[in-house]
Amino acid sequence: MAVHFHEEDLPPGVLADGDVAVDTETMGLVTTRDRLCVVQISDGGNDEHLVRFGPHSTYDAPNLKAVLADPARIKLFHFARFDLAAIEYYLGVAATPCYCTKIASKLVRTYTDRHGLKNLAEELLGESMSKAQQSSDWGGPVLNDAQREYAASDVRYLHRMKAELDKRLIREGRMEMAQACFDFLPTRARLDIAGWADHDIFSHA
Repeated sequence: MAVHFHEEDLPPGVLADGDVAVDTETMGLVTTRDRLCVVQISDGGNDEHLVRFGPHSTYDAPNLKAVLADPARIKLFHFARFDLAAIEYYLGVAATPCYCTKIASKLVRTYTDRHGLKNLAEELLGESMSKAQQSSDWGGPVLNDAQREYAASDVRYLHRMKAELDKRLIREGRMEMAQACFDFLPTRARLDIAGWADHDIFSHA
């Protein structure tokens, strides 16, 4: 297992065919204010790839964009709503079709309110994750080893999580509902970017 670090784009041919796990690191939680710093990606094999973008980046990353926009690949996220918005706003592509492990968890793990990535890794896979670097500075000139490992771990387990969550979605008869949620996610992300992040347009109020 290795973590590969790249500047400004993903090298060609480093990913196998099929679904890819994706995550992002930004300067904060406001997409239009807090720039995209890192995109993590994995094909579910033994390696993770980190693509870092500098403070003056033009986000001209044709190889990465081609993978994210590939309709033949499902993009696996945890809390896809945030990552889809960051990717579309900065890279200009819709990372679809997509799958969100957080949504899947909420649909089948109704016996708990703990739906974080760390919680899923522990319960579904028996894996321990550290979240110590979650709030670190991702825009600095150097990403230290702890940051790189944290970023890589965010995509390391998503393929296996999807397999376990799919079993439960099928068992509980909620796969069709989950897919409808996944299909709506790009629109939900665009609503966030457009200013409706804190408003439920489906509510009566």
